[in-house]
Amino acid sequence: MRALATFSLALLIATFSAGTTSAEERFIVVQSTTSTQNSGLFDHLLPLFRKTSGIEVRVVAVGTGQAIRNAANGDGDVLFVHATAAEKRFVSEGHGLARHDVMYNDFVIVGPPDDPAGIAGTQDAVDALRRIATAGALFASRGDDSGTHKAELALWAAAGTDPTSASGDWYRETGSGMGATLNTGIGLGAYVMTDRATWIAFGNKGDYAIAVQGDERLFNQYGIIAVNPDTHPSVKADLAWTFVDWILAPEGQQAIAAYRVDGQQLFFPNADP
Repeated sequence: MRALATFSLALLIATFSAGTTSAEERFIVVQSTTSTQNSGLFDHLLPLFRKTSGIEVRVVAVGTGQAIRNAANGDGDVLFVHATAAEKRFVSEGHGLARHDVMYNDFVIVGPPDDPAGIAGTQDAVDALRRIATAGALFASRGDDSGTHKAELALWAAAGTDPTSASGDWYRETGSGMGATLNTGIGLGAYVMTDRATWIAFGNKGDYAIAVQGDERLFNQYGIIAVNPDTHPSVKADLAWTFVDWILAPEGQQAIAAYRVDGQQLFFPNADP
C-alpha cells in the first residue's frame, strides 16, 4: 500500500509538472520593430490575441535589420517588421515560410521652428534632403539598419547624397531606436525622419512639427512572416501560425484599424483578403 501511495503521488506530481510546463510553453517570441512597440500598438493588440487564443506574445523590439538577424538565428517564432525587400530576402534564404502585408502608414520629416533648410510645408522628401545637405543643417539619423534607416538611406541615394561623408558634422547617427533618436534630434535642433505612428505617440515634441509629408516615397509597409521550423527546429510553428493567422484575419485587421492615439489612427490594415 505504501509503495502504491508513493507511486500515485509521483504520478500526480509528474502529471502536474507536465501540465505546468505545457502551459508555460504557450508563448511565442515576435521579433519586431521599435515603431510597433513605441507606438503602443502591441499593448493594444496582444491582450486581445491572448484573450482569444490563450497564447502569450513576447516582443523583442529592435531595429528591423537586427530583428531580421535575430530571426535568422532562430531567436524568434514570428518576424513583424517594415522593410519589404529585406523581408522577401529572409524568405528566399529559407528562414521564413511566407511574407504577408499587414498594415501601412508613412514616414514624415520633423523639424525645428526656425527651419534652417527651408523645407517646412514641402511634399518632396528627396528635394527636402538635398536642401538639408546644401544648408548643412543638422539631421539626426537612427543609423541602426532599421526599417526607418533603410528608407532614409534610399531617399538620400535618390537625392544623390551620401550623408555618411558628413557623419559627426551635420549628419548625426544615433545608433538607437526611434524614440531615443527623436529625443536626441530635438535636443540638437536637428531634422529627423520618423514613422508617423511613433511621432503621434511621442510625448516630447516640444516646439517641433512635421515639416515634410505626403510624398509617395514616404510610404511605410509592414509585413509578417512565420519563421521556418525546417530551418529553425526550435520554432513553435503551430503557435506562430495561430498569431499570423489572427493578425491577417478580420479580427486582427479590425483591431489594428481601431487603435488610435489622440483620436488619430496610427496604422492602416491592408492584408490580402
